Amino acid sequence: MITFDVWDIIVLVFFFAAVLLTGFLAKGEDKESAADYLLSGRKVGLFLFVLTNVSTWYGGILGVGEFTYRYGIVSWFTQGFPYYVFAILFAIFFAKKIRESELYTIPDKLEKVYGRKTGLISAVIIFLLVTPAPYVLMIANLFVLIFDIPLLHAIVIGVLLSSVYLFKGGYKSDIYTDALEFFVMFAGFIIIFIVAQNDLGSWEFIKRNVPPAHLTLTGNTSITFVIVWFLIALWTFTDPGFHQRCYAAKNGKVAMYGLIISVFFWAAFDFLTTATGLYSRAALPDLENPIYAFPLLAEKLLSPGIKGIFYAALFATILSTLNSFLFLSATTFGRDFVFKLKRNSGEAALVKYTKYGLILTVLISIPLAYYVQSIIQLWYIIGSILIPGIILLILGAYYPEFKISEKYAVLELISGVFISFAWFFIREQIPEESGLKFIEPMIAGLAGALIIHLAGLRNKIKKRI
Repeated sequence: MITFDVWDIIVLVFFFAAVLLTGFLAKGEDKESAADYLLSGRKVGLFLFVLTNVSTWYGGILGVGEFTYRYGIVSWFTQGFPYYVFAILFAIFFAKKIRESELYTIPDKLEKVYGRKTGLISAVIIFLLVTPAPYVLMIANLFVLIFDIPLLHAIVIGVLLSSVYLFKGGYKSDIYTDALEFFVMFAGFIIIFIVAQNDLGSWEFIKRNVPPAHLTLTGNTSITFVIVWFLIALWTFTDPGFHQRCYAAKNGKVAMYGLIISVFFWAAFDFLTTATGLYSRAALPDLENPIYAFPLLAEKLLSPGIKGIFYAALFATILSTLNSFLFLSATTFGRDFVFKLKRNSGEAALVKYTKYGLILTVLISIPLAYYVQSIIQLWYIIGSILIPGIILLILGAYYPEFKISEKYAVLELISGVFISFAWFFIREQIPEESGLKFIEPMIAGLAGALIIHLAGLRNKIKKRI
C-alpha cells in the first residue's frame, strides 16, 4: 500500500509544473516552418541531443522493474546489452547518412528509394510501431497506485500532461522537457540506490536473498526467449526516434557522437535500474504484481519528500518517452499520410496536419492502453510483428548494394508483417512437443522478409547481367 506525505505531493506538483512550464516556454523561431516545428530547425547540438536521446529510451521503466523482479539480470542482458551494440552500429553506419539526407521520417527515405507505395505502406507500419499506448498505460498505472483513481481517468490525465505543450512548441518542447526529465530520472534512481545500499546492504544482501538464477545472464528463461529479445533489439535500426533525432541534429558528427555518448549513459542508468530491481526482489520477495517493484521498494525505504523525488523520477522516465512517441505518431500521420496525399500543401499545412495527428494519436492511445493492459505484451506484439517487414529495406535505403526494386520492396513489407502476424496465431495451435513451437513470430517474419529480399537482389543482378 502506498502512503503519500504532503511533502511528496509538493515535490510531484512542482515537478509537473516545471515540465508544463518548460514545454510551453519552448517555442520555435518560425511557427509556420515545418523544419522548425517538426525538427527544431535541424539545429540540435550535442548536449541536448544526448539528453533527449538518453531520456526517451527508458519509457518502459515499470516494465524494467517487473522484468528484473521476475527474471534478474537477464533483464539487462536482453533489454540493455544488445541495444548498446546496435546503437553503436547505427551511429557508425547510419547516423551521418540520415542527417545528410535532409528528410523528416523513415517513410520519407523509403519513398525516395523504393517508390510511393512503399512509402505509404511503411508509414502505416511506423505509425503502429511508435504507438505510445504502452507508456500511456505505464503512467496511468502510477497515477492509480499513488492517487487511487480509476484507470481511465489516470490514462486521460497522463496523456494530457504529456501532450498539451506539444501543440504549441512541437519538437522543441519535446526535447527541452526531455532534458529536464533526464536530470530528474537520474537523481531519483541514484537516491534509491544509495539508500538501498545503506539500509539493506550491498551485493552480499542481494546474493543471499534472490534466486540463484536471477544472477545468471539467462535466468530461468529459454534460449529462444533470449534470442527473440535480441532480435527485437534490431528495433534500434527501425526506431523512428533515432532517425528523427539524427534529422534534427546540427550535423552528422553530432548525430554520430551523440549516439555513442548516449550508450555510456544508458549503461549507467541500466546499472541503477537493474540493481534497484534486484533490491526489490530481495527485500520484497512476495509481490503479487511485480510491475510495482520499484514503487513498493520506495515505499519501504524512502522518507517523505525523498520518496516524492523518486516518484518524480519514475514519472520523468515515462513522460520523456511518452511525449516523444506522441509527437512521432503525429509526425507520421501529418507528414507521411495527409501531407503526401494532399500533394500541393505547403509547410504551414504540414504543421497543421501534424497537430491533427496529435489529436488522433491521443484518441487512439486512450482505448488501446485501457483494453490491452500488459506492458510487456504490448512491447512483444508490436516488436515481433512490425519490425521484420521494414528492417532490411532501411539497410537498402542507405546502402545501394542492398537495394531492391519497388515491386519486391512492397512484397517484403507486406509479407514480413503478415508472416509474423499469422505465425503469432498458428503457433498457439502447435503441440508443445513440436520443434516448430520454438519458432517465434519475429523469426518467422524475418525469415520470410530475408527470402524475398534475397530474391529481389538476385533479380537485380540478373537484370544487370
